[in-house]
Amino acid sequence: MVNIDKILRSFDLDPAIYHAKTFGSGLIHSTYLVTLADEPRYILQQVNHHVFRKPEDIAHNLRIIGNFLKVNQPDYTFTNPITDKEGQDYVMDDGNYYRLYAFVPGTHTIDLCTKPEQAYEAAFQFGKFTSVLTDLRTDMLRYTIPGFHDLINRYNQFLEALQKGDPGRIASTKELAQRMLDRNSIVDRYQHIQNDPYFKKRVTHHDTKISNVLFNDSHKGVCVIDLDTVMPGYFISDLGDMIRTYVSPASEEEPDLEMIMIRKDFVKAIFQGYSDQMGGNLSEKERSSFVYSGKFMIYMQALRFYTDHLNMDVYYGAKYENHNLVRANNQIRLLTELELVEKELNRLV
Repeated sequence: MVNIDKILRSFDLDPAIYHAKTFGSGLIHSTYLVTLADEPRYILQQVNHHVFRKPEDIAHNLRIIGNFLKVNQPDYTFTNPITDKEGQDYVMDDGNYYRLYAFVPGTHTIDLCTKPEQAYEAAFQFGKFTSVLTDLRTDMLRYTIPGFHDLINRYNQFLEALQKGDPGRIASTKELAQRMLDRNSIVDRYQHIQNDPYFKKRVTHHDTKISNVLFNDSHKGVCVIDLDTVMPGYFISDLGDMIRTYVSPASEEEPDLEMIMIRKDFVKAIFQGYSDQMGGNLSEKERSSFVYSGKFMIYMQALRFYTDHLNMDVYYGAKYENHNLVRANNQIRLLTELELVEKELNRLV
């Protein structure tokens, strides 16, 4: 059981006047809003060390980024952890890691992208984050989740699951497996990108869902948050995940495939917002891969869901029978819808 009072004291906060309550809709970490006289003051998080095996690597990256921004981009809003009484970036208690952030006043998050204007603001902020860190050497950062967006690795895990996964599930989903195999050209293109000098590794967020952007009361983006997955990567990870999670009105949990569609105005807003910050930093080859980035991320997530289904839901778990199969079919449908308008979108952007 979490001893919140003890954690607060470690950050020199008196639990007699500061109060913590569960906060947000995140699935990875346990998050608490710390208030003083009912006014939000801090965000306290317990880091999920089953997902992030080395939380100290997260702290290392945030220190490197924070120090760089302090010198080179002092006006950029950066949510840096607050040190404890011993000057550490996080507190350990009962084998768990905790960190504290100042609450950014006048801001809020949203869980669903319902307007193109929101897509633009989010893409602008994620582009800005990478842009202001252009001159930061990526070899100074650690990989907080090794192989996180390595499509070749995810594809090989899928192939292994086709051989060693549950025989009943393999036999009953052969058609879906073939649809995955038929799209291995997406993997081939990623392999070319890895060997192409015109594709640059940059400081990349890697988790660009809309809830990882702070908005102000005027619905303008302020900054990006949840920086645990920040590490070296290709821009296709950030742009692709925005396409994957913003452009359809249906989430990855939707079982009704008729609900899944591509909202072209949202795609255009994402490209415009990201390009307004990153356009000048991208090579011609990178700019020509905007739509591919969506295919890259959607396909990888489809592979991950389907692989977990074949492996009896050991990674994501399942809230009901065939939950990850539903998710995999959802993502393949989204990928199919994107492929149908790919040429049009390429002309659009």
